[in-house]
Amino acid sequence: MAVAVVNLRRGNLQSVVWALERLGLAVAVTDDPQVVRRADGVVLPGVGHFAAAARALAASGMDQALWDRVGVVPLLGICLGMQLLFESSEEGGRGLGVLPGTVARLEVGSAPLPHVGWNQVRPTAAAGWMREAGPGDAYFCHAFAAKPRDQLVATAVTDYHGGFVSAVQRGLVAGVQFHPERSGPYGRRVLAGFAQQVARCSA
Repeated sequence: MAVAVVNLRRGNLQSVVWALERLGLAVAVTDDPQVVRRADGVVLPGVGHFAAAARALAASGMDQALWDRVGVVPLLGICLGMQLLFESSEEGGRGLGVLPGTVARLEVGSAPLPHVGWNQVRPTAAAGWMREAGPGDAYFCHAFAAKPRDQLVATAVTDYHGGFVSAVQRGLVAGVQFHPERSGPYGRRVLAGFAQQVARCSA
């Protein structure tokens, strides 16, 4: 089973690669749309500015390659990668629009932003494969969060001076706002759910 990790040149991808390889997946870090089109699963990680990342996806043709795999193979967005699954962000730019909704700055009053550190992830009633991971502590680093237009795609929530959606899923498309590759045993359980999806689709 080959998984393509999209290289937006934003953030260190090696920890994502190691985490997936420990689950027995063959991983290719790529900025080539054709590699994504041949993969059995796709991971879209990222940190940084939404608009810049969206421009990079469009300029490389990766946006269309990702759309070509929607509903065909499992697609997992991590942190900024999850945000890019939505239509737009207050940071500017247009996302992939795979999921309906927008991305907005966290409303936390006088609390620090970005939200950095460990916090609890609580699956919702519509948890999808997050149900198997259950609740747990995960590592976050972000100032923006998704606001899905369809709340049925929200599979987990987290509290930080107010709640925000910390995981989403619709069909084979999923996203997590936290960094599972840096979240210890809990993150491993989350990524194992993705690996199981890849195995089912590849069988």
